[in-house]
Amino acid sequence: MNLSFAGKTVLVTGGSKGIGLACAKAFAAAGAKLIICSRAQSNLDAALPDIPGAVGFAADLADATQAAAMIEQAESRAPIDVLINSAGAARRSPPGELSPDFYRAAMDAKFFSTINVVDPLIKRMAARGQGVVVNIIGAGGKIASPTHLAGGAANAALMLVTAGLAAAYAGQGVRVVGINPGLTETGRVAEGMESEARLAGISVDEARARAVAKIPLGRMASPEDIAHAALFLASDQAAYITGVTLTMDGAVTASIV
Repeated sequence: MNLSFAGKTVLVTGGSKGIGLACAKAFAAAGAKLIICSRAQSNLDAALPDIPGAVGFAADLADATQAAAMIEQAESRAPIDVLINSAGAARRSPPGELSPDFYRAAMDAKFFSTINVVDPLIKRMAARGQGVVVNIIGAGGKIASPTHLAGGAANAALMLVTAGLAAAYAGQGVRVVGINPGLTETGRVAEGMESEARLAGISVDEARARAVAKIPLGRMASPEDIAHAALFLASDQAAYITGVTLTMDGAVTASIV
């Protein structure tokens, strides 16, 4: 199977850590020219030495103006062929600590940090007649979790947008797909375990052990597991796959829906 991205330019948001960094490394290894974005320049400085030939731009993608400026900077180097959205994650919280402001912050952190990039860039892709968008979303948008209601709502909205944009832009040569990771070995999930532990009144180690015990595959995903799926979905080998969101939770969601 040929998964070469030679001659392609790939933009990875949230590309300095976790799943985003794993995606950036995977696409670079497949020959792509990489552009990564992170909210903090210090994170870019730490990540870029590990991604040969990559460049990085710092921007808070929850701010539409900063997101648009980042896209202008990126496309001034080369038209973007593939967009991997891995930026943003909503904080987890026990239900009793939620508030309207917490929900709003979750939408900014996850939904708008994706939409503020997708909306202007997918229109450019459509004008060029080609492009692929892969949204790294999250299984919390499909199965409600008491500590992930705000973030889960943002994820559910992104799943709908993924399907809708795929249908809207299919005739203009643009594919849009999603990936719903379950628990993955990242700093964000480690932080989320603290909320789970607080809600259950147990230690973080016990919360983690309970969570892993519910995964039929017996382990959390690695960031590389998710990156490999993104690489395939963005490739020409997946040319007829669009409008779907792939669940990658180790068979926790044993459902045909």
